[in-house]
Order: sequence, then C-alpha cells, then structure tokens
Amino acid sequence: MRFVHTSDWQIGKTFAFAEETAQTLRDERLDMITRLGSLANQNEAPHILVAGDVYDVETPAEKTLRQPIERMRAFETITWHLIPGNHDPHTPRGPWERLCRLREKAELPPNIRLHLTPEAAQIAETVFLLPAILTRRHAFEDPTGWMDNAVTPQGAIRIGLAHGSIATFGTDPATTPNRIAPDRASSACLDYLALGDWHGQREIGERTWYSGTPETDDFSVNDGGSALLIDIEGPRARPFVTKLRTGRFTWLRLEETVHSLAAIDILEARLRSLAPELATTLVWLRVGGALSLEARAQYESRIRDALGSAFRVLRLDEDGLTPDPTEADLAAIDHAGFVRAAADRLAAMAADTDNPRRHVAASALQRLFVLTMQAPDPVRT
Repeated sequence: MRFVHTSDWQIGKTFAFAEETAQTLRDERLDMITRLGSLANQNEAPHILVAGDVYDVETPAEKTLRQPIERMRAFETITWHLIPGNHDPHTPRGPWERLCRLREKAELPPNIRLHLTPEAAQIAETVFLLPAILTRRHAFEDPTGWMDNAVTPQGAIRIGLAHGSIATFGTDPATTPNRIAPDRASSACLDYLALGDWHGQREIGERTWYSGTPETDDFSVNDGGSALLIDIEGPRARPFVTKLRTGRFTWLRLEETVHSLAAIDILEARLRSLAPELATTLVWLRVGGALSLEARAQYESRIRDALGSAFRVLRLDEDGLTPDPTEADLAAIDHAGFVRAAADRLAAMAADTDNPRRHVAASALQRLFVLTMQAPDPVRT
C-alpha cells in the first residue's frame, strides 16, 4: 500500500496580518492541492489521506467550499480521503453536510471519499481505513478509542486517520480536547496512524506521524510545508516514510540587535541572504538596540522600506529599538529655539523606559529628524 498523508489545509484562512499579501497566501493553499496531486502521481500513490481541517471554519462560503473540490477533481486517478477536523467538525449545516448534499446531486467527484462515521472502510483490496470523526470543535473523549475494537478481515492492512493532540503541553489531560492516546497504533493494531492538528511535521512513533500543514501558515510553525509518502509492504510491516516538500513559502522568525551603521550593513546582508527568492519568504523580525537618528533613518530606508518590499511579508517588532540621538542629530534639527526644545523633550521621553508614550515620542523625534533632512532649506530659529 502506498499513499500520501497530509492534513490541515485550512482552506479559507484569512491571514489578516498580511494585508495585501493575504489573498496570495489564501490562493497558495489551493495551489498546494494541485502540487499534492502531482506528487502523488509522480510517486504512483493512488490515495491521498487528509487528516482533518480541510476548511478553516465551520461555515465556509460556497465558493470556498467548492474550490478544493475542483482542485481534487482534476486528479481522476487519485482517491482523496477526507475527515473532519476541529476547525471544520461534522456539525448540522456544516461543510460536510453540505458536501453530502453535493454528493446526492452527483456534483461531488467520485474520486473524493468523505469518511463521516467511525467505521472501517475498505479502500483497497486488503486495506481498511479507520477514520476518527469529530462532531464538535472540542471533544473530551479520545476520537480514536473505537479503533481498538474495530473489526477488519484477518491479514488486512489497518490505517488510522485522525485529528487531535497526542500531547497535553502541561495541561490537565482531562481538559485537553481531542486528546489521542499516544499508543493508539499499538493498541488498535494499526499499521499506520495518520494524524492532523499539529501544523509542524512530527514523528510520534514508527507507525504514528503528524504530516504537518502542506503550506506553512504561521511564524510559530516548525517543519511545515511538507506531506508524507507512506509505503507499507504488508500487515504489521514497518511503514517506510518519505517527506515530500509541498510548500512554496518560507516563514522565518528572527531576532537581531543593531547599534550602528555597520550593524545595519550586517543585518541587511544577512536578510538578503536568507533565501534565493525573497518574494517567497515571510519574516517576523524582532529588532533591539539603540540607534542615532541618522542611523535610524538608514535603517528605515534599507530594512523597513527596501527589504519590506523585497520579502513577501516583513513584520517588524521594534519595541526594543530605542533612539540614541547624538548632539549632531539634534543640531541637525535645530540649534536652539522651540523646535530644538521640542526635540530635546521628545528625546527625554523616548529614553524614559517608564513612560508609556516613549514609543510615540521616539517615532515623533525620528519623524522630525527625517523632515528636517528632507527640507530643501530648513528654517532655523
């Protein structure tokens, strides 16, 4: 048995932080389905198992509901096996009920199989799929518990498909929703347990894997942007797992400190070397340090503006970057008079770590400096 394991497509995710890039990121999640189908064909894998969260919400718009269906329709030789997740549980009037209505009207392609009941389903001559079904966003019983007693013919390959959390991350297991026993593959005699929910790819055991989301969708995700190609030679044979790169975009979270123009040179060079194609890279950069007003102007031009245009997204956290105006900076604004007095007061406010408006003051001081430098004939008082 050979198949592709994927999960957490979350079609319709909004990416509100990305502003004008949000639509591109949404579209890429659909294009990713085409890449999955092509990879399955290239690797002669006739089945793709999607371990939940096909959609991002329980009430997707009609177009959002149909878009992934049309991508899957294009791969007639591949059977796509879908189950609900915690973002799109099988609820009344939810996406799965709507997809069932499409199936009744013969508008759902025959190569898409909806697994909506916890019962063994034959998917190949000697292969049975055991799907775990979420009927609400947060369930406090193990959705895979029924698999231990699921009956399949002797000698069949048993594959579990589920969406939930193996770990509690320090919380009370009794209050951890969609909690899956880490030894389920063993207790249910599964040859492989295909999991979704964690967006980073992760091996839990030789028979239990999270595929991760095939297109990374958050700066906190590690090892996303992939799927898994699974080969199982026969019942109880150890599965052979191959990682398949599916993602187009790279998401990076970085932290840097700058104190001088030389440090800005280094930062710019480092950022430009992150990827051969910066337009497919999203960066969340936390910057600390202290810069003179002149150096800050260079930083804003070269990092915020230039690299902000080069990267697909450059998200800056500059709370730790403080102004360190030199006498030359302040003199460039004004030597004396009310403008200089305002600059001195802003500089003092920006340096006061206890002042809740210090960042506003720092921004105003920098703006005052830039406007002064841009003026063709600055007026001195």
